[in-house]
Amino acid sequence: MAFEKKGFSKPFVKKDGAKKDFSKGISFDRSSKKEFAKKDFKDGDKKPRFEGGKRTEFKKRFDKNNRVESKFKSNDEHVEYVRHKGFSPFQLRLVNSILEDVLVMHNSLDRAYAYWFNKVKIDPVEQGFLIRQINFMFSRLSLFAFVSNLKRPSDFERHVGRLTFAYCAYKDWTLPELEGEEGFDRRGLKKRIAEAQGEPLYQEGCPLWLQELGSSELKNKWEDERKALGQESHRFIRTNTLKGTRDELAHALSEEGVVTKSVAGVPTALEVTSNSALFRTKAFKAGMFEQQDAGSQVIGSFVDAKPGLRVIDACAGSGGKTLQLAASMQGKGVIIAMDTEQWKLDDLKKRAKRAGAFNIEPRCIDSTKVVKRMYETADIVLIDAPCSGTGVIRRMVDSKWRDGRENLKEIRDTQKDILERYSKMAKVGGIVVYSTCSIMPSENEKQIETFLENNKDTFELVEDRHIWPSSGFDGFYMAKLKRKA
Repeated sequence: MAFEKKGFSKPFVKKDGAKKDFSKGISFDRSSKKEFAKKDFKDGDKKPRFEGGKRTEFKKRFDKNNRVESKFKSNDEHVEYVRHKGFSPFQLRLVNSILEDVLVMHNSLDRAYAYWFNKVKIDPVEQGFLIRQINFMFSRLSLFAFVSNLKRPSDFERHVGRLTFAYCAYKDWTLPELEGEEGFDRRGLKKRIAEAQGEPLYQEGCPLWLQELGSSELKNKWEDERKALGQESHRFIRTNTLKGTRDELAHALSEEGVVTKSVAGVPTALEVTSNSALFRTKAFKAGMFEQQDAGSQVIGSFVDAKPGLRVIDACAGSGGKTLQLAASMQGKGVIIAMDTEQWKLDDLKKRAKRAGAFNIEPRCIDSTKVVKRMYETADIVLIDAPCSGTGVIRRMVDSKWRDGRENLKEIRDTQKDILERYSKMAKVGGIVVYSTCSIMPSENEKQIETFLENNKDTFELVEDRHIWPSSGFDGFYMAKLKRKA
């Protein structure tokens, strides 16, 4: 069902001006933003958390040792407790604080998590439990907005607590207190939940813009992929083969209480099936693994970087695939990791040191000359191009609520330009791999078709491959081109 039919049509605006859209509509006027005055994490204390557009500091910490739920050691214990008792006052305030940070302060969900879980120290198991609940709220934000009768961005600013209330009703958990909501129709909750569950776009958490784009580009295939994108993402890690085998990694993690299982068809991948603080493990600190989707690891294998080659990762970012290529090359040869953002390359240096990958040379693209100097120098060029990210939106559950079509033409133009210019860094006889984390043909095979039409005497297609969200991995596209002249 289109959101317009439910009156839920205006977008949010983030700090950078990007709209968090629930369909189409008018931009959100941030000047009308209200300040919140909610309870702090100390029962009975009342003090504003947001002053002048900034979070205020907490004067006191909540004593986590006095909370029953802080002692639970499994997700099931938390679920069972909340089913009968509801969110504790502490948990409710923390959840609402994170929701406000995103919906009122317009921060990303990742940034809100980083801030609040650094501010409020809780056990990793409880943290993981709360993250799953909040992620689900955002993955079905249009559903809970409909149930809560929130129709405009300004409604979210005044009634963030309704979302948590609606979520508890949806889960059939004990309903929390809803302060200052005397006019809210609680009697119609079950009816509205049932109505929302009967609408695929609500039930699968698909915004109208994505429905229109997906059905236009993927036709009959879209329905299966839409359903998959509405499911919870799996948690994968990549074995750093410079430090050991997958079996050795699984054993080391098991010794630290992390449960994993191997992933068929991806020799370096493990799926993490327990609620564990991965980045606190000795195995992570020793550089034995990186968190990376199994589908993304397939791209690294597709590149087929052999020891001794000269490889350019032209859009390296913070280097997830760069590190995988370094491991594939067994530390022999050279990888030139290029990006337009120096801070990402600085992050890559730290990750490379931890991983023991010493054949990586970061290089910032601060002018067109940097790329031109590299023409015809590489055996392999990986172009992991900027894209709409439609293949990975279930991992970025807050990002899908802005209309991704607004920048799509600019993204396609950028992809075309990068592919045209960066491909020239490959030697004659060398390989260019173009990849995206999008599932839309206009960013993938159509870009390759256009490139080959313009370079038919210079390049030829060796093979291409899709990884669809319905496979259980994130969505990706990859194409391998060979330079002929």
